[in-house]
Amino acid sequence: MPKFSIPGWGDFEINNLVLDFNGTIVTDGKLIEGVAPLLGQLHEQGMNLYVITADTNGTVKRECASLPVQVMVYDSATVADNKMELVIKLGAQQTASIGNGRNDRKMFAASALSIAVIGEEGTCVQAALQADVLVSNILQALQLLTCPHRLKATLRG
Repeated sequence: MPKFSIPGWGDFEINNLVLDFNGTIVTDGKLIEGVAPLLGQLHEQGMNLYVITADTNGTVKRECASLPVQVMVYDSATVADNKMELVIKLGAQQTASIGNGRNDRKMFAASALSIAVIGEEGTCVQAALQADVLVSNILQALQLLTCPHRLKATLRG
């Protein structure tokens, strides 16, 4: 499990990563190139990976079939609460989250570490304001977890 020691932020270990699907790890329903190897690396480090979505494009099962993730699909009317509830159930102090949408705000608020991704589909301003870190793409977000010195440089102080 990745461990972090960030001056002014604290010491913590991330055991779980909750990922939004559309606009975060996929664009227009297709997995973004480079995501699979980074998720594989996090999984090999012992991190539990979860994809939770309303599956707007209906592609989550196909796109995640070869990934080391657990997929959860919920109704769009409840998915914001479902994401938050999953973070709490997993243990919020050991859980990071990555997303881009309005329905990620509650998940971000509950997580020990939250990363908003702008990406090709943009990001909801309220979600970006709730996140601890804002990056321009999912690869940068995942690399913050695989290269802890990057996260340290961003959050220290």
